[in-house]
Amino acid sequence: MQKPNSSHGPLAGKVALVAGATRGAGRAMAVELCRAGATVYATGRTTREKASEVGRTSETIEGTAELATEAGGESGGTGIAVAVDHLDPEQVRELIARIDREQGALDILVNDLWGGDHLVGFDKKLWEHDLADGLRVLRLGIDSHLITSTYALPLLNRRPGGLLIEITDGTEESNRNYREPVYYDLAKAAPLRMARALAEDAKEYGTTVVCLTPGWLRSEAMLDTHFKVTEENWRDGCATDPHFAISETPVFIGRAVAALAADPEVARWNGQSLSSGGLAKVYGFTDVDGSAPDAWRYIAEVQFAGKPADVTGYR
Repeated sequence: MQKPNSSHGPLAGKVALVAGATRGAGRAMAVELCRAGATVYATGRTTREKASEVGRTSETIEGTAELATEAGGESGGTGIAVAVDHLDPEQVRELIARIDREQGALDILVNDLWGGDHLVGFDKKLWEHDLADGLRVLRLGIDSHLITSTYALPLLNRRPGGLLIEITDGTEESNRNYREPVYYDLAKAAPLRMARALAEDAKEYGTTVVCLTPGWLRSEAMLDTHFKVTEENWRDGCATDPHFAISETPVFIGRAVAALAADPEVARWNGQSLSSGGLAKVYGFTDVDGSAPDAWRYIAEVQFAGKPADVTGYR
């Protein structure tokens, strides 16, 4: 059996699975968990040999694992890349069997599975939306999470203290509003309900389940495709949308996940909807620039209120 590292990081000896770790938030979460000393299995569909339907070849799971292992250099954290389609139950079953065989435990599961943005018709009503694309969105955003949790939870529940983090877009409060179109609304509301339900299912085993959202995420695609900027000059994107000023790097939610995983009292959050900005106030971490953007409060109080863009007091 391949044993977890036993170095001195706060998550030393812990085993994590970040399902959907190719890029964006998932990549950052894998990196930050490794930085804290965990052994992290990073899964996804895009490898150096084959791209997923998302169509981006600039980020791969091998690249994520290498970045994660590099970040874990001082703490002993290690990244392990595994190509998995989480809509294939047999592939997920084999993944969990491998983790059990190599590590004998699973302490942290992050369901960051998505990859459906290219299928969403954001300006379409239900009857105008391509039906096949819409149903695929639900498969990617809901079924993948359920399949992964079905196979992973028995291992996660094996010893008390397990942590399952569902990742979505939006807090429970913000998602009371319609997140058009209907397929996107359903896909992003479902993880909130999954966390609430699985928190009850897993409570007797000492497992904590939460739902976590980033704010306005400066993912690779958001930078190079939507705003056509880089991380170095990202503020130029504010010329396109002034509210982009509240955006955050993927590192911010990565640090939120690492903080939750290292919290001995994480069970206080069981079943709850959490955000990177909200947890920063509790745990004291910041984004890479030293700020702590509270995006969802800003979106409600400034952007949706129709006020001019001004992040004063929000980051």
